Amino acid sequence: MLASGFTSAPVSRFLVFTIAVSSILASITDTKHFFFIQIVPHLWGYGQLWRLLVWQLCYLNSTEVLFAAMTFYNLRIVERLWGSRKFASFLISTTPYTLLLPPLFLTILIRPLTFYHPITNYLPAGPTPLVFALLAQYHAAIPHIYKYRIATSSSTSTTSGSSSSSSSASPTLPALDLTLTSKTLTYLPCAQLALSQLPTSLLTASVGWVVGYAWRSELLPGARWRIPEVLWGGGKGGGSREERRRVEGLRRRMEGEVAEVSGSAAGGEGAGEAGEARRRTLGGQILDQFRGTL
Repeated sequence: MLASGFTSAPVSRFLVFTIAVSSILASITDTKHFFFIQIVPHLWGYGQLWRLLVWQLCYLNSTEVLFAAMTFYNLRIVERLWGSRKFASFLISTTPYTLLLPPLFLTILIRPLTFYHPITNYLPAGPTPLVFALLAQYHAAIPHIYKYRIATSSSTSTTSGSSSSSSSASPTLPALDLTLTSKTLTYLPCAQLALSQLPTSLLTASVGWVVGYAWRSELLPGARWRIPEVLWGGGKGGGSREERRRVEGLRRRMEGEVAEVSGSAAGGEGAGEAGEARRRTLGGQILDQFRGTL
């Protein structure tokens, strides 16, 4: 049975609530102008390099907050697959790359290629690179459960001419045929984040996706790093409280499955006996009825 809510996903719960609370605080305190980056004048003119460290702390509009929170909630399955310690280690080890690479690429590559167009001078706030780095793990590790198709048939319409009785056929409309999976609805909010503030939002999403796959392929320095168990809360007690609770839940689930298997086996024996009873002749069943009354 699938676990509901944030069961066994405390880090994902922290991310969802942080996304919402940080945006609300930025609105209440009127500090939204501190989080986005303009290459000129923020970096080149004023030398505000501290913006490179804070631009992913919050989103600046409610639409992006909603879709980012939905995405982190949908991707909590990755934390359940890996465990909270590895999941948090992934977030920490990829954060330096997702923080620094988008402004670096925008400054030294995208802006010269676009002849310093004003549209490439702005880097939107929000952890979109981190979202797509995590989405790359979801894409690679989580298989789809089912597929479904959305198809329409081609149709033609006929119109009769006023001067002649012959009818002419209009051009045939192309048939629509889309094959979707159970993971499609998870990708839709991410697509909204990537296309929300083109072209720089697409740049941040692409960098996050590449960083995620590079981490998975162990091409990034520190890809094998994990948070020490002592700092995570394990110590010498054989794992953290959350891990012990998880193991205990798995043990109980296995015991329940064993009980179900044994019960089904007993039921199978009973079904075999019932099958034998059903194979009795009509005369034998009538005699059984009389035996019961006697």
